[in-house]
Amino acid sequence: MEMDSLPNGNSTTTSTTAPSTAPPSKLTQLTESLKLEHQFLRVPFEHFKKTIRANIRAVEKEVSSVISAVNDSADSDISNDDAVQRLTSLVSRLQGLKRKMEEERRTENLQAERCRARIDHLESPDAENLTGWANMRLKRILVDYMLRMSYYDTGLKLAESSNMLDLFDIDIYLEAKKVIDALQNMEIAPALAWCAENKSRLKKLKSKFEFQLRLQEYIELVRAENHMGAIAYARKYLAPWAAMHTKEMQQVFATVAFKGIPECSVYKAFFEPKQWDYLVEQFKQEFCRLYGMNPEPLLNIFLQAGLSSLKTPYPLLVNLLLTSLPLSHTQPVLFDMICVTVVKYLRTENERRWFLSLSRMISYILWWQITSKTESKEK
Repeated sequence: MEMDSLPNGNSTTTSTTAPSTAPPSKLTQLTESLKLEHQFLRVPFEHFKKTIRANIRAVEKEVSSVISAVNDSADSDISNDDAVQRLTSLVSRLQGLKRKMEEERRTENLQAERCRARIDHLESPDAENLTGWANMRLKRILVDYMLRMSYYDTGLKLAESSNMLDLFDIDIYLEAKKVIDALQNMEIAPALAWCAENKSRLKKLKSKFEFQLRLQEYIELVRAENHMGAIAYARKYLAPWAAMHTKEMQQVFATVAFKGIPECSVYKAFFEPKQWDYLVEQFKQEFCRLYGMNPEPLLNIFLQAGLSSLKTPYPLLVNLLLTSLPLSHTQPVLFDMICVTVVKYLRTENERRWFLSLSRMISYILWWQITSKTESKEK
């Protein structure tokens, strides 16, 4: 709006049309909520770094072995034919290493493209495509939740329906699935292999997971009454942990003597099946720490934040709904009854509208879970 003076001293008003812009409130809220999604970028980045470190170790190991073999051949007194044969073998090894590195380079490029795709995705929302971007974000949150809850087939189908697999961590969770399935079948070897593969990172995180796995293997030897084997195993694998976990090791070593005494509940607990469930949960925690994931699914975080922000004078109802969320997996009918009860006490239309969206989201999850269970039974 500008004021132009006229010769007679009066003034006239000249209006200028400003370009219309969308209200920045939604974009501001989106920017704030994205602070919860650091794992969206960190997970592929950590996976990328892990691949690079593994490739570097493989190259260093193979090259060191080849150089050592060349030095041995140079120092030894062998015929020309034997020297040519050894060198030919070493050249074949290096050619195999080159082919392997070419494959790994393609893998690294794919992982770098995934990181780039996620950066572009985070930079893409604006006032025009905000709705579509929010729908994609909802799919990401739901897929993350399903994969964490071990609904792998369902999560994969939902991810494939979006036609943007680079935005989902399917391969990361499938890697964890192998270890989880093995632990649920009381097999420790895959978990130990995972610890060896990530040994340096787990050491920096001061993880006790490998120690707990070693203890469980020792317990299984005691359960089988292989006492000599248990003692030899403890000397080889548990002795290095003695300085850091003295108390736990003292209790575990005593299981050899107190295994058959039911009154000793402290030692009896080591032989209960729930120890395997504890190992599964501990692996999930260490897996999330390793890749920089949130310890809780994003869906739980957003639901709790949204429910807590409801302006209702009945906080007990909100707490009731929060504590009843686990019922959505096992007793959906009871959970629906609780939701209906809460809706009756919401006063404003905004609260009811928000709660209706929440109910649709939970119903969507339940439908996917039921579909996944039905398909698995049919198979």
